[in-house]
Amino acid sequence: MKSVAVLLSFIVSSGLLLTSPSGKKADMTHKLAKRPEKSGPVGTVSIIIDKSDYELSIYDEKGWYATYPVVFGNNSLDDKKMEGDKKTPEGTFHITNKKMHEKWHRFMGIDYPTKESWERFRQRKEKGEIPAGASIGGSIGIHGTWPHEDFMIDKFKNWTMGCISMKNQDVEEIFAFIPSGTQVVIRK
Repeated sequence: MKSVAVLLSFIVSSGLLLTSPSGKKADMTHKLAKRPEKSGPVGTVSIIIDKSDYELSIYDEKGWYATYPVVFGNNSLDDKKMEGDKKTPEGTFHITNKKMHEKWHRFMGIDYPTKESWERFRQRKEKGEIPAGASIGGSIGIHGTWPHEDFMIDKFKNWTMGCISMKNQDVEEIFAFIPSGTQVVIRK
């Protein structure tokens, strides 16, 4: 039994337990800025989602506020090209709605497709990168997981149809302070 404990200690301390697909050491607990006030972000907030790092970061008027682990759609992490490709779109968006969701715990919709999304979609059709009859898609948002399936986030398992998924406790936390209209930048 002692040898199992020693082995587990080695695995955890060496960072072999969980690494993201990009090779980054996983820290599956969200990180909060250490501020004297614990009432949440101050002033206007924004969200930056780094697909290659599997992170959603919150910024406020004082700078960085918190970072949370997230997963996406397709494992390629490429920009969304069309409906059904299971890719998460890239660009600058805004939160358009917030609601409780029977499947995904909380859901914060974003305004995909934007004018820029439509332009990239049109150009890709012209170049023949996507079928002429393809649709651009929609209904993209930030949401939780099925009940008791936060492990999908811990394992960096991309499973959505193009949305950004985070642990239920994390999405519940940000849902409380992220207003509609919040800017969301999604980048690779």
